[in-house]
This record gives sequence, C-alpha cells and structure tokens, in this order.
Amino acid sequence: MLLLAIGLSACVPRQLLVNSAADALTAQGQSEEEDLGLAREASAFYLKLSESLLRQTPGHLPLAESVASGLTQYAYAFVAFEAERLGATDNRAAHQLNDRARRLYLRAHKHAMAALVKTSPGFDKALRQTNPQQWPAVRPDQVGVAYWAAASWGAYIALSTDEPDAVADLPLAVRLATLAYQRAPGHGAGALASLMGNFEAARPGGSVAKATAYFDEAIALAAGQQAGPLVAKAEAIAQAAGDRVAFEALLRQALAASAQRYDLANQVMRLRAQWLLDSADDLF
Repeated sequence: MLLLAIGLSACVPRQLLVNSAADALTAQGQSEEEDLGLAREASAFYLKLSESLLRQTPGHLPLAESVASGLTQYAYAFVAFEAERLGATDNRAAHQLNDRARRLYLRAHKHAMAALVKTSPGFDKALRQTNPQQWPAVRPDQVGVAYWAAASWGAYIALSTDEPDAVADLPLAVRLATLAYQRAPGHGAGALASLMGNFEAARPGGSVAKATAYFDEAIALAAGQQAGPLVAKAEAIAQAAGDRVAFEALLRQALAASAQRYDLANQVMRLRAQWLLDSADDLF
C-alpha cells in the first residue's frame, strides 16, 4: 500500500505538468501570427511537439482541437493549395502533394476523433448508428473538436474520390458537422456554417438553396471580416453554376474582407481569392 501511495503521488505532479504544458501549447496555437512564411516555418515543430503531448493527454480537448486545426490548416494552405496551382503544369508533383495533403487531413481527423471518443466513450460507434436517436450528443466543450474532425474528414474525402470506402464515409462527416452545428450554429464566427454549406453543396442530392443559405449565414456571422465564407460560396455555388459575374464579385468581396482583419486565415484566403480571379478564364 505504501509503494502504491508513493507511485500515485509521483504520478499526480507529472500529470499536472503534462496538463500545464498542454494548456501552454494550446494557447500558443491559438495566438495570431501575421507572417504567413513564419507560420509555415514554425508549424512543423509546433505540430510535432503538440502531437507528442496529445498522445499523453488524449482527452485534452483544447489541445486536440489545436492539433487537428493546425494539421488541417497546414494541409489546406501549404500543401493542397500548392497542388492545385501546380496541377496545370506538373501533374506528377501535384499528385504527390495531394497524397501528402490526404495523409495530413486523415491524421488531423484521427486526433480529433480520438479526443471525442476519449471524452465520450463510444462516440464513434454511436455516430455510425442508423437510428438518429442513437447518435451521439456533442457537448459544448466538444464543438471545436467536432468541427475540425468533420472538416478534416471532408477534406480527406474530397481528395480520395478513387477510394470507395473513403467516399462512403461522406454521410458520416456530414452527420458529425450537423451535430456540432445543432449545438452551436455560430461557432467560429461562421466557420461551422460555411462547412455546412460546403457539405450541402458536395453531398449527393444536396440542395443549392440550402447550401446558399448556410454560406449567407456564415458571411453574416463573419460581419464582413472573414474571406473564407465568401471564397467558399464563390467556388461551391457561383463556379458550380457557371456564374462568372457572381464568382468574381464574391472573390472581390473576399479580398476586401481580408483587408479588414489581417490574420493568418484571411491571408491564406486572400491568396486563394486572387489566384481564383487570375484563373477565371480557365475556370469558365
């Protein structure tokens, strides 16, 4: 009993230290970095360190959210986007980058889902039930992790169209996003509503009107300071409809919005908006 007590007393300070480090890393991950190049260079070290710590504290929801968001955003901004830009000139390089982006998205999804399962045992199994009454409830403190679990899942599926098993999971990704949306529709100043719009536009049998409503909700929640929902609507609605006038108008609004708030997300979307405008002749 004495040895057991000594062992337990030794574990408590260590766990407190791990949790404190997890809190510190989470805060660092949430801090704004205005320099896009510096953010890219710093991301690898931060993400590896955070992943290592998350494995010791898998139920630390803020750290899990930070890791999942970091991996997803890194894959989107620095890997998948570069693949798109290379697609017309170097198909092989583009394919390699897309494969890397897929793996990063899946990695982010696994971290987020592991945290949801750790804090709500059986979450993953409940999500796959056919009876809606058996679907898991997303707690308020789980919304951010659920959002990134769904976003990274959707991005992974979008790059895995040649893998039937991956594509078959799209309804589950939509379901997870919907459960999070039902809990906190305004999460992320419109980020979750925008994700719902993307899913509605992408899913078989999706409603263009409903997707448009989600995007408009996201744009309103962002209060003109986030370029993301505008770019998303331009691609998912205007481009899909062949409406070049609306496409270019939304992208110009995105450029204006990104100038209102100079943060990393807006810088990434500003680059994308300008690239899409420059590529309009090839897209229409």
